[in-house]
Amino acid sequence: MREFLVGPAEAIAEGGRLVVDCDGTEVGVFRLKGRLVAWHNLCPHRQGPVCQGRIYARVVEPVAPDGTTRLLAYDEDERHLVCPWHGYEFDLETGRCQGRDAMRLRPAELREDGGVVYVSV
Repeated sequence: MREFLVGPAEAIAEGGRLVVDCDGTEVGVFRLKGRLVAWHNLCPHRQGPVCQGRIYARVVEPVAPDGTTRLLAYDEDERHLVCPWHGYEFDLETGRCQGRDAMRLRPAELREDGGVVYVSV
């Protein structure tokens, strides 16, 4: 495993990302709830560039006591990443695929030292 410099931690804003090339292996670094997470930029479905997908709050469908639904709502505490190729959704904190528990993003090892971020692949 080799370590690569990502850059200053402050360059990744809350809710933001930075996709870096680590000698041919791309890694996405995201800031969520004040902490950094890193994922390999390969969707487990068809190896699309998942880390370059849209980030949004998890969509939930509120169900009334009678079992009906009328609107969609958003869970602002859970951010999802959507692969731009086929729309697979992943929880940005856990890497878990929405609707397919066995499918997950592959984590990259992340280290922060003196305000500088490094990943190992």
